[in-house]
Amino acid sequence: MMVTAASSFPSFCFVSRLLKQKHVDLKFLVLLPNFVITRRSLCSTPSATCFPRFPNPTSVVPRLLPAVSPSSISHCQIIHSWKIKSGNYGDLGFFGDRLVVAYAKFGRLDYALNLFEEIPHKDLVSWNSMISVFSQRGSLRDNLDILRRMRSEAGLVPNVVTLISVLPACAAAQALDAGEFIHGYAVKLGFWSETKVVNSLINMYGKCGSVHAACRLFQAMPSKTLVSWNTMVMIHAQNGFVEGAIDLFNSMRRASIKPDRVTVVALLQSCADLAAERTAKAIHGCIMTSGFNSDVAITTALIIAYAKSGKLDVSHDVFHELKTPDMIAWTAMLAGYATHGHGKEAITIFNLMIKEGLKPDHVTFTHVLSACSHSGLVSEGKKYFEAMSNVYGVEPRVDHYSCMVDLLGRSGLLEEACELIQSMPINPNAAVWGALLGACRIHNNIELGKEVAERLFEIDPLDPRNYIILSNMYSAAGLWTDASRVRALMKDKGLKKSPACSFIEHGNKIHRFVVDDCSHPESEKIHARLEELIEKICQIGFVPKTELVLHDVDEEVKEGMINKHSEKLAIAFGLLVKSEGMPIMITNNLRICGDCHSAAKFMSLIEKCVIVIRDSKRFHHFADGFCSCGDYW
Repeated sequence: MMVTAASSFPSFCFVSRLLKQKHVDLKFLVLLPNFVITRRSLCSTPSATCFPRFPNPTSVVPRLLPAVSPSSISHCQIIHSWKIKSGNYGDLGFFGDRLVVAYAKFGRLDYALNLFEEIPHKDLVSWNSMISVFSQRGSLRDNLDILRRMRSEAGLVPNVVTLISVLPACAAAQALDAGEFIHGYAVKLGFWSETKVVNSLINMYGKCGSVHAACRLFQAMPSKTLVSWNTMVMIHAQNGFVEGAIDLFNSMRRASIKPDRVTVVALLQSCADLAAERTAKAIHGCIMTSGFNSDVAITTALIIAYAKSGKLDVSHDVFHELKTPDMIAWTAMLAGYATHGHGKEAITIFNLMIKEGLKPDHVTFTHVLSACSHSGLVSEGKKYFEAMSNVYGVEPRVDHYSCMVDLLGRSGLLEEACELIQSMPINPNAAVWGALLGACRIHNNIELGKEVAERLFEIDPLDPRNYIILSNMYSAAGLWTDASRVRALMKDKGLKKSPACSFIEHGNKIHRFVVDDCSHPESEKIHARLEELIEKICQIGFVPKTELVLHDVDEEVKEGMINKHSEKLAIAFGLLVKSEGMPIMITNNLRICGDCHSAAKFMSLIEKCVIVIRDSKRFHHFADGFCSCGDYW
């Protein structure tokens, strides 16, 4: 059905009436709000000044579309109305394709889809435009449906553009089956050697976790571009294969492929995730020799990598080498102090940033409030929370409320935390209630914890962490029946606890440990060293926190279970391989348990060494029997 300006776009009434006139000066259209038309787009030749009268819309509108400002959809609506007025609306062609993409870009998928359906003679470009729209929105089902219709209704054969438009949606949805289907389609159509298609396939396999398949495709490529190399580096980095990412980086250089900022940032991200300090240092050297040291984005990634590797002092030095750090760099440095539990230093960084004339945004305040939370700075946290909107014009978002609930809850102000949640102008999400549940666990408030957990089960019934926290609370209180009931509920829902993993860098490798791990080549030595450590710390007063074991078993069995946690195994390995005077740096994917925290303090004392553990929440620096968190985490 042909649309009209009045029925489809009521806001166009004024423009439609205007265009009914025989002659309309285009200078008037320039005066419309936010309507930007360049002289070149209005002129028949570059030397002409301006059309004196209303030109033929069929010839001018396609040239007008690129001149529309991307800040408002109303400009596209005006041009759309102009095309309707032209009397040749059925011949949409190139104009329709461009407008479909523009509508989707401005967030009006309904306009884009309606216009697409109205195009009478859809060619391959039209179908590809719609596929691209759905791909950018991550809508795989719609993507595949359009692809099916293109084949069945129009009888068109996909080209390279079609395939590289569908594959990102497969990657975003981690839909390996759909991606493999497109891969087979590409082979069938003879596109298996097209570089752009292969790059998209490599990215899809990597995003879906099938690194081996991505490697096979990459190795078979006759011509590898910089995009190909960068994609492989990012895949290895994102999947935790830091060694593979470094090897690829070195192979790039041997192949005379000059790495760019994408390569370096991806490598530094992997170093940050796994606290690979040595690797970060090696990349730092490459940055200096490659001339990237003046790139603010790369330097910021380096700041984050060093901070997350436990080298906050080096991170600070790198930051001060920047001549003009931007807001992201300042925020990265502030975040580093926050995760290390240096709340006052984080506030100092914030104040220096303000003196430099930079305006903080919502991300900055998230890190400031997080720093206050990790350091127990309640009054300071309240002050900055109030100043957000009153002084800096930043309205609190749900993550800021989450930080404040965490701050109040950790400090034992559970009632005040509840009042804050009740006063929120927006609905509290799982992060807000999760912060309160964590506070209930810290302060053993089972009654409130049960209520909060029930809310979390409603909001996010498939998150196993909430069930585990509640079960832990019941177990710690000796309420075994209740703990068993929660575990049974998890089992009924098919939920499993994410296994705790600890990572430690040694010999240019990342060594991984899980609870009671026996897979390491030096497993016998590690377990023997750990048994020796446990015996020594017990002699000077360490008492295992067996109440943290979830199962109702004998104390001896509990001690055996808790003494083989991944953090303890990683510490034992670190003591076997570390150089004299060097700290042991460990990364854990979950929050460190109370028993491992206590054991690490005793181990640092008897071994006279520094042990640094970065868990999912913050850093813990153990030395001389104390932790930097002051047992406040």
